[in-house]
Formats: sequence, C-alpha cells, structure tokens
Amino acid sequence: MPVYEYTALDRGGKNITGIIDADSTVVARQKLRASGKYPVQVRETTPKAKTEPGGSYSFPAIFNRISDDDIHALTRQLATLLNAGIPLVAALDALMEQTTGAALKKIIAQIKESVNEGNSLTASLSRHQKLFSNIYINMVRAGEASGSLDVVLERLADFGEHQQALKGRFKAALVYPIFMALIGAGVLFFLLSFVVPNLTRIFTEMKQVLPLPTTILIWFSDFMRSYWWVILAIIVAVIAIIKEAVKKPKGRYIWDTLKLRLPVIGQINRKIALSRFGRTLGSLLQSGVPLITSLQIVRNIVNNVLIGDVIDDAMDDIQAGKSLSLALSRSVWFPPVFRQMVSVGEQSGDLEGMLHKIADAYEREVETRITGMTALIEPVMILLMAVVVGFIVISILLPIFEMNQMIG
Repeated sequence: MPVYEYTALDRGGKNITGIIDADSTVVARQKLRASGKYPVQVRETTPKAKTEPGGSYSFPAIFNRISDDDIHALTRQLATLLNAGIPLVAALDALMEQTTGAALKKIIAQIKESVNEGNSLTASLSRHQKLFSNIYINMVRAGEASGSLDVVLERLADFGEHQQALKGRFKAALVYPIFMALIGAGVLFFLLSFVVPNLTRIFTEMKQVLPLPTTILIWFSDFMRSYWWVILAIIVAVIAIIKEAVKKPKGRYIWDTLKLRLPVIGQINRKIALSRFGRTLGSLLQSGVPLITSLQIVRNIVNNVLIGDVIDDAMDDIQAGKSLSLALSRSVWFPPVFRQMVSVGEQSGDLEGMLHKIADAYEREVETRITGMTALIEPVMILLMAVVVGFIVISILLPIFEMNQMIG
C-alpha cells in the first residue's frame, strides 16, 4: 500500500506534517479529515534511500539510510509500548508519528498496514528480511506464539545493543593503530618521493662509487617516484582477486581455515565465533525458539564454513537423540571448556543462561587480547619507523663521511 507524506492544519490552525498509508491520495485526504486534520498537501513518498543492504546509493540515501541503531531503538520503544498495554497497531502508529526518518517511517507504515490487514507481526516483518534478520524474525515469531512479544522484543533490543557495543569497542581499539599506520606510510612516501631525491642528487652528480645502502636508497626512491602506481595497482589487484576467490566454495573454505589457524588472529577469530554462537543461541532458546531452528539460524551468523559444518553435523546428532554438548564433542573448534559448560547447562536445565555466560567469558577474552595486541602494535610500529628512518639517515651520511675522508 502506498505511503503519503502530508502537510495539514489541525483544529487550532497549526501546521503539522506527518506520514499516512492509504490506497490513494483521495483516501489519504479522507483519513486525515476523519482524524480532525485538514490537508494542505498530500504526496506519495518515493524515497530512494538505501533501506536495505545491497541497494544502490544516491544522495538522499546518505541521510535516509536506516541504521542498526535505528532498529534497536525501534525495538526498544515497541517493547515499552506493548508492555504498557497498548495494542500493537496503536503502538506502531505511535512509533510512526514520532519517527523522524522518512525511510523508517515508510517501513513502519507498511508493517502497520500489514498488521491491520490481519497478518501477524512476524509475517509483516518477513517482507523486509534484509532489514530484519532471521534471528529477529524468529524471535518475534516465538514471542507471538508464547504471548510474550513485549518480553522477546526487550531481549532483542538488549541483544542488538550488546552486539553493537561490542563492535564499537573493537573498532575503537583498532582506530589508533590504523591511524598510525596510515600516517607512517604517508611520511615514508613523502621522504622517499620528495626529500631523499633532493638530498641524493648531489651524490649522483659527483659520479663516484656510492656505498651499497645509498645505492639501494636511490634505486628505491626512483622506483617509488616512477612506479608508485604499479604498487597501488598490485595492492588493488590482490584485494580484488582475494574477494573473487572467497566467493567460490573452495576459496571460502581456504579463507575461513586461515582465519581460524593464523597465529594470534586465529585465536581471536575462534573466540569471536564462539561468543557469537553462545550469545545468539542463548537468546533464541530464551525466547522459545526450538533448538534445531536456533542452530539453523546460528549457522548463518557465525560466518565461517568450518564451524557451519560442525553445526550441521551437530543438528544431525541432536535429531538422532544426542545432547548438544555431545554433538559438539567431535569438533576441534569447540574447546573442552565450552563443551563442559554446555553440558552443565543441559544438566541444570539452564542452557540459555550458561550460553550467555560462555559468550560473556569469550567476549572478555577477545577484548583483552585485542587490547593487548593493539598495545603491542604501537611499539612495533615505532620500531619499524625508527629502523626505516635510521636506514635513510645512514644511507645519506655514509657518502658524506667518505667525502670528508677523501678531503682529509
């Protein structure tokens, strides 16, 4: 159903703007008049915003894009309204009125209209699967089936905000090293491309035999000035080749294997995957989603083929009557401590709570490792910069020392 933006006058003669869903402009005006609003302008919204991943970008999309934070806030507000006893349609209507983004308003209006037509909230959200993830839709389905939609939405908001905060901490920890690397690369490029050639020109003009370090420095400086675009092209080509290779099954398998087996980085990736597994599975089970369905959703969220294969085998074992801890015992990617904690959770009847504890533990370990790694990167980068700059200085000073000896 089309969605319309309107400008109208209320009973006091004050200008108001908003959004309304209707079959046509005429019906939209009739709805406004019935609600005590006198329409001045009604036009259909055709936002070109990127409301879903994978869409094309345009200038308005920069400002109208629906972010993860918008979805988390929407979920929290809807949970609060439902918990206060407000019916679903009225709650969606209230959210639509207070939302400022045109793209999000349109999505809420479409969901509200779908619910008005007799569809469930799950079915209405399923029409926007790229905006609302599988875990979101399945948890809402479980909440509607159990009659605890407000509780499930509250958990969804907590889950989403927690994941967003975790990503934010990781990005914040990596900002300084990346910034330092970019600045260092820029300084070295400037030295080799502009400063060094001016300093070494006098040596080449003298046509004397130069020390090996100076010869290497002059060659590398000339190469950087003349063929810097070759280096850039090689870097871009390598990135493009890796991206294309990862799209193929064999390339993706090799890439995911490297992510898990590389020193230091591999351990961090394993712990991130395990924490994501525990957090997502715990949230789904806590909301009443069946174990097999939950594992199917988690398989797509861990974002690793090797761990995904382990989950597939675990689902087969569970359907054959085995426990989750026993089903995971054949994999080297799930350590004994993880399996033992899952076993304790199964025996105590609190598997969901134990999975959340596992996720908390691994997230703390990941954060500690990343903090330690970034703290180690800083002195290593400074040392590398000192070595490179020292080599440049020595390469320039050696011919000067030789000239002084010859003069003396």
